[in-house]
Parts: sequence; structure tokens; C-alpha cells
Amino acid sequence: MFNKLRIKLISAIACMSLVGSVLLTGCGGSSSNEIKIGVVYELTGNTASFGTAAANGARLAFKEINAKGGVLGKQIKTFEADNKGEPSESSNAMTKVISEDKVVAVTGFTTSSNGIAGSTVAEANKIPFVAAATTNPKVTLDENSGAVKKYTFRVCFIDPFQGTVGANFVLNSLKAKTAAIMVDNSSDYSKGLSQFFKEAFAKGNGQVVAEEAYLQKDQDFKTILTKIKATNPDVIYLPGYYEEVAKIIKQARELGITAAFVGGDGWDSPKLAEIAGGAALNNTFFTNHYSVEDQSPKSKEFVDAYKKEYGQVPDAMAVLGYDAAYALVDAIKRAGSTDSEKIREALASTKDFPAVTGSLTLNDKHDAVKSAVILEMKDGKQTYRETVKP
Repeated sequence: MFNKLRIKLISAIACMSLVGSVLLTGCGGSSSNEIKIGVVYELTGNTASFGTAAANGARLAFKEINAKGGVLGKQIKTFEADNKGEPSESSNAMTKVISEDKVVAVTGFTTSSNGIAGSTVAEANKIPFVAAATTNPKVTLDENSGAVKKYTFRVCFIDPFQGTVGANFVLNSLKAKTAAIMVDNSSDYSKGLSQFFKEAFAKGNGQVVAEEAYLQKDQDFKTILTKIKATNPDVIYLPGYYEEVAKIIKQARELGITAAFVGGDGWDSPKLAEIAGGAALNNTFFTNHYSVEDQSPKSKEFVDAYKKEYGQVPDAMAVLGYDAAYALVDAIKRAGSTDSEKIREALASTKDFPAVTGSLTLNDKHDAVKSAVILEMKDGKQTYRETVKP
């Protein structure tokens, strides 16, 4: 009698466990068949053009990967969050995808201040994070200790390289001897890039004749532009984001300033020409990650796929969003696991990955070692000028 009761009890427990397992599978989605990845970008706010393009690139990448069977025999399920172009919202967005959505890794971010905030959350939770276009060194390096952040990586070049490329172009190609600098004091990206440009320009015997500051969302720049005009610089270095850059250049031309403007990858948005006007942008140049004039087979394949998906030509942010997604999935594949430590180790060993923006290798600081391009604006359109290797 006791044995029969014991058998019935064990059977009942087994059935309850089975039912619980079925219910759990139903409530939790289908975790055994999916790999959860967070996608966090600036979908609204002052840099929404960047974030939307990069998010579109990531969406296309994950769509292609899933259509080819996914990774590790599983489909990728993405969880998107909008960081609204603000550091505080970046922390909130990262917390959401990590703590609520339970993702195993995150990709995203196109601006440095937001990327720095997002990386803090990723590091605290030990979740691998691949940034798309955050170029300030502090994204992958701890601001206080200088130590390399263990879980944060990026697929873009960084500002010490970009600033040096910009300075050498000004010195050697534009033959400029004097420069004024306009810096966005609310942006880690702008402050860092202006610093690296200034250092490289001085090493080349260039002279900085004026330095002026502004803030994001400012509208009227004529006072500081008038000060700069009085110094008569050969070049004005403007490492800002497209919205303010466009307004500054437009107002500069209205004041009769004909000097060349040079900037960084923060210029790369269709909004630049829409706001400034094509004529105002003549005699302006910027460093970037990619040129749509690149007709390599991989680039052409991506451009064709992006145009088919979204009906427009991709900019550099779209390409970097695409590359970041593929680089992350490549690491998961090489890791053979969704374990965060194994993904982290695989990311750290990324070498010669065939990205659209060129062969991608991550160095010991988790930064991409890759070439930069110089683009010139002609009547509102980007034209390829030259490529600079690292």
C-alpha cells in the first residue's frame, strides 16, 4: 500500500513538473529557440537621423541572418529601445533591455556621450556591448582609471585617429596654416575631437587663431562667428553634429565667411544639406567611416539590399549599424554559446572580420583598427576625396 502511494505521489510530481515546464515555455516566449539581443539607438531627439539610420542597418542585418538560418541553429529576437539622444535615457534604455528583456548582448549607439552612459550599465551587468559609431576614447576606457572596459567594444575608429586625419588633411591637402576651432561644450565627442585635431595641427606647425564654444540646440551662432571672422582663418574646424553644423555653416556664409569648414563623422546626415542648403556647403569637408562611392562587391551588395529595404541610399551610420550587428553575431557564432563570458572573449579576439566598412580587427582597447575617408560636399552632395589608412 505504501509503495503504491509512493509511486502515485512521484507520478503526480512528475506531471506537475511537466505542466509547469509547458506553462513556463508558453509564458517565456521560446527561449530555447531564440537568442535575445538588445538594439539601443537614438530614435528620437537631436541626433535621431543618426540613430534611425543605424537601427535600420541593424534591422537589415538581423533580418538577413535569420533568413539564412540564424546563429547556433536559433533565430535572433531583437528588443529595441530608444535612448532619445540623452545620456540619462541611454542608461534607462540599456537597463530595460538587460534587466527586463533579458538579452544576452546589446548593440547600438551612435553618439559618444550616450555610448559612455550605456557602457556603464553593460559593464555593471557583465553584458557584451558592441557600439556602432561612438568615437570618443572614454566609451571603451574607464574615465578615472584608464583601464579597458571588459564588456564594451566598437566597430568604428576613434577620435585620436579621426582628429589626426582631419588635421593632416587640412595641413597637407588644403595647405592651410591657420585654423579656428568651434567646439560643442555639451558633447564629449566634440570636445575630444577638437582636442586631438588641435594637437595634431600644432605638431604640423599649424596655428590655432581662435577657439569658440557653443551648446547643442543653440540656434544663433553669429556672435561667435563674427569673432572668428575677425581672425581670418584659413580653415574652421567644426567637430559637431549635423543639426548645429548646418546652421553654423549657413550663418557663416551669410556673414561672408568663405573659409573652408572641416569636421568629423558627426556631419553625416541627409539633414545637413537640407538645413544648410547645398551652396553653403561648398568648400566643406569631413572625415568619415565610409563612402557610398565604394564599389567593392561587399559594399555594393549592402547598398543594393539597403535601398531595396528602405528605398534610400545608406549613410555611414546605417553601414556601422549593419557592421556592428554582424560583428556581434559573428562573435556568438565563434563562441558557440550565448554565455556572456564566451561572447566577450570571442569579441576580444575579432580579427580580419569582413565588414562593409573594410576589414575589421579589434585591438587590445576594444577599438576598431580601420581606414578613414575624406568626403567633400559639392552642391549638397557627398563626393569621395581620399582614403587614409591607420
